Amino acid sequence: MTTRHDLDATLPWMREGTAHLLAVIDELTDDDLRAPSSLPGWTRAHVVGHLARNAEALTRLASWARTGVETPMYADREQRSREIERSAELPRETLRAEVAGTAAALAEALAELADAQWSAEVRSALGRAVPAAEVPWMRIREVWLHAVDLDAGASFDDVPAGVLDLLLDDVSTALSAKDDCPSLELAPTDRSRTWRVGKGDAAPSIAAGPAADLVGWLTGRLPGADRPTLPRWL
Repeated sequence: MTTRHDLDATLPWMREGTAHLLAVIDELTDDDLRAPSSLPGWTRAHVVGHLARNAEALTRLASWARTGVETPMYADREQRSREIERSAELPRETLRAEVAGTAAALAEALAELADAQWSAEVRSALGRAVPAAEVPWMRIREVWLHAVDLDAGASFDDVPAGVLDLLLDDVSTALSAKDDCPSLELAPTDRSRTWRVGKGDAAPSIAAGPAADLVGWLTGRLPGADRPTLPRWL
């Protein structure tokens, strides 16, 4: 089974996701960028700006792993918010160039890591200790999910099957840590396995549907219809 530290899988998914994201952004006019995204309070420009700044932040983690010098993703949440707001005001061509350039810089920084450096411990923006081998997966989540958030034609059907499976792993684990999460069994109709969500021994409700649909619902991006209400996963 592929894991989020399997670089043979995650590095290609990161490259594919970046190309997919840039193709979506290329179709957006300046007016399109100033229009709302599907994320409350954010325009499409906010989403694109966040993706550029996220690539820079993850590049700092790659530098930390390579040099051993602690380089956090962000100094604090306020820095992150200020950078996104500034980025959202940039002209379209500048913003497009920044998201492409920072993605390329991240790929280059990761390519510089020696085999042993992928095991170096760094910290996520939430303070979670992770090996550097998790950085590509952290970027994968950003590019594929936020491409959908741009509300410009991308969908969960575009996401590679292996990425959907790892998202089901990630999101089910995150939700299961929350006391207000209902007990669920996720039963993708296009998979031969199921995922369990929630705590305790209570009989789970069954949530069935295509894996893409389930990931969209679990991450709060698609309606749940008659499914239980879920807490935020992040």
